[in-house]
Amino acid sequence: MARQGKQEILEGATAVAHAVARCRPEVVAAYPITPQTHISEELSTIVADGELDAEFVKVESEFGAASVVLGASAAGVRAYTATSSQGLMLMAEVLWNMAGMRLPVVLACANRSVSAPLSIWCDHQDAESIRDCGVIQIYAEDAQEACDQHVIAFKVAEDRRVLLPVMVNLDGFLLTHVFEPVELPDQAITDKFLGKYEAAFKLDIDNPMSFGCFTEPDKCMEGRWMIHDAALRSLGVIEEVSANFLKAFGRNAGGHLEEYKSKDADTILIAKGSICGTIKDVIDQARDKGRKVGLVRIKTFRPFPRAALLAALRGAKQIAVIEKGGSFGAGGVVTPEVKEVLYDAGLHIPVSGFCVQIGGREVPADGIAEIIERVSKGEKQTAYEWFRLKKELLPDLVPND
Repeated sequence: MARQGKQEILEGATAVAHAVARCRPEVVAAYPITPQTHISEELSTIVADGELDAEFVKVESEFGAASVVLGASAAGVRAYTATSSQGLMLMAEVLWNMAGMRLPVVLACANRSVSAPLSIWCDHQDAESIRDCGVIQIYAEDAQEACDQHVIAFKVAEDRRVLLPVMVNLDGFLLTHVFEPVELPDQAITDKFLGKYEAAFKLDIDNPMSFGCFTEPDKCMEGRWMIHDAALRSLGVIEEVSANFLKAFGRNAGGHLEEYKSKDADTILIAKGSICGTIKDVIDQARDKGRKVGLVRIKTFRPFPRAALLAALRGAKQIAVIEKGGSFGAGGVVTPEVKEVLYDAGLHIPVSGFCVQIGGREVPADGIAEIIERVSKGEKQTAYEWFRLKKELLPDLVPND
């Protein structure tokens, strides 16, 4: 194991900015949006103070920020940006282009609800809305993991077997604005871990090539398949890089899943992001009462870790998926993907989906305990439940029982 550095009490967004700086991006472009702004502000200060030799580009919109880092990456340099909510929606077109052009940009999403109605609080619908564009998505539980995952993200994105954008998700306010003890990545170890970036392909007048050019119908499908294939290959690369990160830094920050007391669990909860801290506390309490309950935390959401998830769920008797988002008019986002994994394996394990924390609504420990109780009893569920929906706020749509 590598030597352990000094812990500091830092705001999550500030810590992420310093972790990114230690990855030495040469171009950073950003546009302010709550609750991401502190990441960009701190990076601009780091650049202005001469602590990072980079070009910090202030742009007119998130579309502009994404376009700048796309261009920088195409020119052959390491590039970074960060955004949230509507800002991510504005980047969506460019993110599709990044993936299709196989550009290893790293970005952060400070997860926040998407309008309307307007909300600045955390859920996962922003990131989940672009789940199919070819950008790798990883989710942090705490500030330390958010910092470490940025180092992992650059290494994975730039791997010649992958060459795809990687987005690190950290819950808005719940992680970005909370002060926690964090050990920033050591600069010397980070330099050695990442190495000097050499682009596999770049715009070069001595070796001209085209990026993202027009494609006729007889070739487009194969181009899309190559994005899919690279994303699937990244599963192995993520595991490899995560293992090497553990050896180099002494911290286990990467991987596809975290299995928390789930090996012998009858009831398994599935979730991602900061809510998993609360879930672990409730599981500890349930275990003290003799209940066999566990958590499988999804860290890599895209590509979806089907094999790892199947192995983690095989012994369960019932499963509850706790989501911070949904697909309007259909149901959940993660829930049907879990069901598909089990169905394809011929496993008939009941899966219940619960939509929680939309627009930042608090889910206290007793709410998690209620979900565990109901699922453990085998209580019949709808395919996807909006948990603790306030019917009194919907008098014209939902009659009071």
